[in-house]
Amino acid sequence: MNIQQLEDSRVKLTLLGLSNYKKIESIAYQKDLVQFSPSDIATPQALRDYVQTAVDGYYHKKCIPFLVFDKLTNTYAGCSRYMNINAKDKVLDIGSTWIGYEYQGTGLNTHMKFLMLKYAFENMKFEKVEFKIDERNIRSRKAVESIGGTLEGILRKNIYLLNGFKRNTCIYGILKEEWDILKTTVFSDYKSY
Repeated sequence: MNIQQLEDSRVKLTLLGLSNYKKIESIAYQKDLVQFSPSDIATPQALRDYVQTAVDGYYHKKCIPFLVFDKLTNTYAGCSRYMNINAKDKVLDIGSTWIGYEYQGTGLNTHMKFLMLKYAFENMKFEKVEFKIDERNIRSRKAVESIGGTLEGILRKNIYLLNGFKRNTCIYGILKEEWDILKTTVFSDYKSY
């Protein structure tokens, strides 16, 4: 898990840490940006705690957090991470993804997902990538479906959100053998270097 950077012509993902997280402070404070998430990033201390949790997870080999840099606008756009890394069963999640409203719908997220899926399957040799999304978050669900994610089930009322609402969580998955097809169909125009 010694990833320093993932990059293509549109996006650069570098390790997120306490030394660089302030580059996304203004993004984190956008209203309702993580309304479907149990994470609190709305204040300077909450964001620092969020990043500290990610850093702790990285050192315990449970996650790899990334800072997202949009090369098209030459600005930092948000973050994402590999999480719930299970090396024994070769399964991990891609999650804790949030990018500013101004970057949504621009193709940036698809570039991020391409790089992260490619690295997970081809470099880390994982066999499955999962995505866990609030049932009400139609935009994120459609985005994962558009890149080949299959809805595998819905966990009913399994996570409390900050406002006390207990959400239903949709579980999507992409298998290694599906990736081999997706990278030449859905992602045929994406090249990493």
